[in-house]
Amino acid sequence: MSAEFLDTNVILYLLDDGPKADRAEALLLRAPRISVQVLNEALVNCRRKAGMSWDEAGAFLSGIEELCTVEDLTPRTHAVGRALAERYRLSVYDSMIVAAALLAGCTLLHSEDMQSGLLIEGQLRITNPFL
Repeated sequence: MSAEFLDTNVILYLLDDGPKADRAEALLLRAPRISVQVLNEALVNCRRKAGMSWDEAGAFLSGIEELCTVEDLTPRTHAVGRALAERYRLSVYDSMIVAAALLAGCTLLHSEDMQSGLLIEGQLRITNPFL
């Protein structure tokens, strides 16, 4: 089981050229975990920002799903995420990703957007992989 979890922004850098894309690809090849929340956010960005068709976005995300273990969103994820949002002052969307990572037993969450170095519940360290 991978102890690493990727935030949406890491996945989306795969669509760019340059060192961030290379780093995102290297992380993806380590068979990390992601959540349905990450897939949903990536889909929105593929369609709106990258201008992908439904088929293109679907193909891109299918490739991601082949390399990652995808954690479901459940009522438990929601409850944990809600509590984390309040305790750590996270956005609801970020807290659902953090909750999925915690519930999956991950120890690292790679994110460019969240507070790098923050330790959540003594278990999950947020790290910016692009620093």
